[in-house]
Amino acid sequence: MKTTSTNKLKIFNDPVYGFIRIPNSLVFDIIEHRYFQRLRRISQMGLSNIVYPGANHTRFHHAIGCLELMQKTVRVLRMKGIEISEEEETALCIAILLHDIGHGAFSHALEHSIVEGITHEEISLKYMNKLNDEFGGCLDLTIQVFTDAYPRRFLHQLISSQLDIDRLDYLKRDSFFTGVAEGNISSDRLIAMMNVVDDELVIEKKGIYSVEKFLIARRLMYWQVYLHKTGLVAENMLVKVLMRAKELADRKEEVFGSKALTFFLYNKIDHKNFDNHVLEVFSRLDDYDLLLAIKEWTQHPDKVLSKLSTMIVNRELLRIEMNDKKISNTYYAEALEKVSEEFHIDKKEAEYFVFTGQISNQAYNKKQPIKILNKKGKLKDIVKASDQLNLQALSKPVTKHFLCYPKKI
Repeated sequence: MKTTSTNKLKIFNDPVYGFIRIPNSLVFDIIEHRYFQRLRRISQMGLSNIVYPGANHTRFHHAIGCLELMQKTVRVLRMKGIEISEEEETALCIAILLHDIGHGAFSHALEHSIVEGITHEEISLKYMNKLNDEFGGCLDLTIQVFTDAYPRRFLHQLISSQLDIDRLDYLKRDSFFTGVAEGNISSDRLIAMMNVVDDELVIEKKGIYSVEKFLIARRLMYWQVYLHKTGLVAENMLVKVLMRAKELADRKEEVFGSKALTFFLYNKIDHKNFDNHVLEVFSRLDDYDLLLAIKEWTQHPDKVLSKLSTMIVNRELLRIEMNDKKISNTYYAEALEKVSEEFHIDKKEAEYFVFTGQISNQAYNKKQPIKILNKKGKLKDIVKASDQLNLQALSKPVTKHFLCYPKKI
């Protein structure tokens, strides 16, 4: 285990919460580890800064913010008579710090292009297991809480649920950095209203309006920020450029990249062979690798790769049409034909510039209810406890279909 003589109980100055304290030396050592420091080089919101110039914060910012909120939550619950041991508190702090550690460069782009069949949550667990080996089993309890294998289920709900610490931080933080005021939830108020009944995380009735605002804010942030049509185009184009680079690599053509990036381009990586060696290479892959490669690919002899890369670098994005109904095959085929003729490429290559997809958002999932605790000690689903009619509508998934194509056509 890594040791250091420096003071480990340091503080961070965070623009959202102010000073954030590191609770103990084990948490400090986790933060200092190269796996965690990598999060400084992974953007929290992918290419959203194409739309919101201030959205340049990282997964590191988010994780440290979650640490602060988790410590506040533990203090509140203890004041209400909920016993949480020092070991459980440390496990919660480390679990929330590491909950996003498996994210690849630009957050979700790698999951849909050069790494197949494995989610960032699964990679996060692999990192936890590896760190547990390095730290002599100190993360045993963390892993139990993270995987919901620990008997006290409310601890896992703080890590992953519809009102977890992750959401309480990213909504407030993303609102702050994008300047979109609709997402500015009262995380302090929500935490102050938390309680535990029958091993289940609940919200006291006084906090019902804060929960309503949280759910509405989440819906607004998804449609206005996370699923903003320009950001959606940029992210899909990033996936397409990586898919094209991977296709050329599969054909044994030369594709520039760092050692870490070329490893993933020239090897088929999925859940079956994602071992500790792959994990180590993955830990050396971040936004910087992709940005450098995409800048170089603007000069690549392959017309598709160079064109897509140039469009991303110069923010000359595809046009996007959003629709409540599925895009017709005829409409799609016509667009494909036009691009094939305009760019002098075959239809298979034209599919990199003309593609359809769908996005869906459900602000509230009744299968994992947020429960409100009334003064008589009874629990009610927020939808039934609230007089806000909108909440019923928020529990229904909204799906939109889109078609992307070059503006020229």
